[in-house]
Amino acid sequence: MLKKAWKIVLAVVLALLVVVLGYVAYVFIDYHRIGDQELTVERNAAATVEAGREYGILSYNIGFGAYEDDYSFFMDGGTESRAWSEERLTANIERIGAFLQQQDADLYLLQEVDRDSTRSYHVDEVAMLTAQLPGLGYIWAQNYDSPYLFYPLDQPHGKSVSGLLTLSSFGITEAQRVELPIEAGVMKLVDLDRCYSVHRIPAADGRELVLYNVHLSAYTSDGTIAVEQLELLRADMQAEYEKGNWCIAGGDFNKDLLGQSEEIFGGSAEGYTWAQPLPEGIWDGTNLSLVAPLDETNPVPSCRNADAPYHEGQYVLTVDGFVVSDNVTGCGGGHGLCVVGSQSGVHAFCAELSERGRASAPSPPRWRKAYQRERKFP
Repeated sequence: MLKKAWKIVLAVVLALLVVVLGYVAYVFIDYHRIGDQELTVERNAAATVEAGREYGILSYNIGFGAYEDDYSFFMDGGTESRAWSEERLTANIERIGAFLQQQDADLYLLQEVDRDSTRSYHVDEVAMLTAQLPGLGYIWAQNYDSPYLFYPLDQPHGKSVSGLLTLSSFGITEAQRVELPIEAGVMKLVDLDRCYSVHRIPAADGRELVLYNVHLSAYTSDGTIAVEQLELLRADMQAEYEKGNWCIAGGDFNKDLLGQSEEIFGGSAEGYTWAQPLPEGIWDGTNLSLVAPLDETNPVPSCRNADAPYHEGQYVLTVDGFVVSDNVTGCGGGHGLCVVGSQSGVHAFCAELSERGRASAPSPPRWRKAYQRERKFP
């Protein structure tokens, strides 16, 4: 009888082992990178940009519509692997769309916009948002195409299809998805298929506004891969600038863009290594500079570590902003917007395109007073 029991136990263990090994094999076999791609512009407009004009550009990591102030994410050490419910998710996306309408920007750069993901109940967030902004052309570049993740076991994260959404009131003649390097080995399985999207907007004088939508790596072993990604972006932008074009990159850099967020906002960064400051001298020898919104009289961060629901004393910082070439300057209408308690914030930049192909050092934008709300989404 005992011998028979041991046989049953052994059979169960072997069956479980086969399942686990089969799943591991599936994850590695299914894993692939999307690579560079030509992107399709939907509802393309005809308007062109002009030198000497001011344009509003807004960047917003929407956190796939899930990151309310009571939300925490399992990959950050929290508990949740999906949005709270489909109802709350769709309500959040509707509020985000309404907020974007109110901003009346010329260009929008959105990150973590899902199309068919388990974590967001397979809601097509691109369709929802573009329906709320019907007058704008749009491009979606996929940067997350994961195998089905059976973790956490009680509520698996599942399969994700997510990406970068760019909306424009101007015509876009060409758009590309540019693959970024990511870590090798097992670490590649917990990162997104990182990329940035590049959009070429013509001007009447033959030049182009080259617009980049960016979301760099966060889940890495030491953060250095995000520096490599930034260096590739830097080289691309500098090359475009040297052709006489205007260059603007906006998005979630997953770096402490202020370099000292801990000192500015309080709290402790101890134990959090995913958002390192930018390397000193990263823009030396280029015609590029960083625009990281900060109202020194009322500093408001753009991001919190989502290892717990939002609370006072939580680690917060600014990871969202813009990189511009020196023929793009901040104008009087420039402003930074942020929602305290959010996973990533909203930042807007008022840019003026110089008449010249190259300009002197950029004038710092005059930020309007940042504001905060108690809720995650405006």
